[in-house]
Amino acid sequence: MKTAILTPLQEELTILVDGLEQFGLQKRELRAGNLSIFEFSEVDLLVACGGQGKTQFGIQAQYLLCQVPQIQLLVCAGAAGALSDSLDVGDVVVATETVEHDYHLKFVSRPLPRFAGARPVIKVLQNLPQTDSAFSVHFGAVASGDEDIVDVARGRELMNKTDCVAVAWEGAGGARACRFNQKCYVELRGVTDTADRQAAADFEANLVTAMHNLVQVIIQWRATLQPNGAVQQVAAPEQ
Repeated sequence: MKTAILTPLQEELTILVDGLEQFGLQKRELRAGNLSIFEFSEVDLLVACGGQGKTQFGIQAQYLLCQVPQIQLLVCAGAAGALSDSLDVGDVVVATETVEHDYHLKFVSRPLPRFAGARPVIKVLQNLPQTDSAFSVHFGAVASGDEDIVDVARGRELMNKTDCVAVAWEGAGGARACRFNQKCYVELRGVTDTADRQAAADFEANLVTAMHNLVQVIIQWRATLQPNGAVQQVAAPEQ
């Protein structure tokens, strides 16, 4: 399955690409129209920046899918704030579904838009062995909306409203592009903060760690898809 990973931020992309290279993977720089892309052929991945916010991410996801129609699976990979107390900074969240929490209808009453993650991909990720005790992998809904959650009370309100374990911005944009194009979609997030007043500082302090943990999960996942076992021989980088 041809897979593309889009990170919301350029900073996240840089860490992701560097992390894949630290695992010994070779990158090739490509252009798809206006988008710069890194190809990691050993794990059959295309990696690019999707832009910040639901709208920009959705636009660039749609553009990439038009430029490279062979893509069958799109992954949104970046940072998130924890809503659930079960999550720690550095943990990885696999979104079983992405919930668009800032979709406010006033004319009618209707449930919030919810976009299920690709079940076959989630199943593979659930069966991965936990090889690094420094972080855990969680499975649950992720809230998506163009709103910084930097208040404990607001975070609790959002968790109770959506039943989500984490919150980020862009997921719904990617999910909508994939639904329109009939492509598979999943959102992967590394936890950088606990969605409180320290969120901005914690994001900066913990982004590298969270993204590196996310890279480990991606490497394990892609290794399971290589029939020749070549990627399975890639060693984790020294800390």
